[in-house]
Amino acid sequence: MKLINVTGKPAPIGHYSQAVFSNGSVYLSGILPIDQETGEKLSAGSFKIQVSQVFKNLKEILDECGLTTAHLVKVNAYIKNAENWSVFNALYAEFMGDHKPARTVIPVQELHYGFLIELDAIAEI
Repeated sequence: MKLINVTGKPAPIGHYSQAVFSNGSVYLSGILPIDQETGEKLSAGSFKIQVSQVFKNLKEILDECGLTTAHLVKVNAYIKNAENWSVFNALYAEFMGDHKPARTVIPVQELHYGFLIELDAIAEI
């Protein structure tokens, strides 16, 4: 097992790693819309801005592992308010391109720091 945090970026605040490599799979922890350069929490940003930041953070973690979105096999997205579903789906399709990993979108009542989205994923090498 190998613990993974993006080089040159702030370590997670909690007691966890951004990802864990184990037995040919990479398990990515919950990814929030936090600007990894500044540490700014984008909770005041629009849903679209928050989703874009989460995808940017996801890409950075995959890059650190030497992977791309094509390695993703499962994605869970927790979104506040089901009315954000169609916006998320469009942004997700754009981000993933032709790749279609298994996915679950879970509408939730509340997320940490007032965020509108959190995402976790599993990738295989």
